[in-house]
Amino acid sequence: MESFSLQVPAMYGDHHVIAAREMLLNLAGVTDVYASSSFRLVEVQYDPAQITPQEIESTLDESGYLGELPLPRETSIPATERRNGQPSFFRHTAAYVQTGRTISFAQKLPDVKRPLWPCPGMGVVRSEQ
Repeated sequence: MESFSLQVPAMYGDHHVIAAREMLLNLAGVTDVYASSSFRLVEVQYDPAQITPQEIESTLDESGYLGELPLPRETSIPATERRNGQPSFFRHTAAYVQTGRTISFAQKLPDVKRPLWPCPGMGVVRSEQ
């Protein structure tokens, strides 16, 4: 048996640990997995005759664990100005008479066919016919 460690920047919750362990342990040749959302680390013990580290890394990458967690940030650029031809990140505020003193916020997000907070291992819900 051999082992290797891999940084997984998008593993930020314990539910990711469970999903990553289950996914990796279902691969032929993987014998043990230690995953930590605190350290954002995965250690895998595997049989090199059955699977390579590149295949394990590819599986984690396809599930979204190796990419950085994209977080939008507000800038000091006014919403009416554009930078590089793109509108700046902007949150819209609205107040309604019916809700009294409640203020709501909304922002336009691109349709990326995934949850708002990217959760590795969670894809788009598919309907079965």
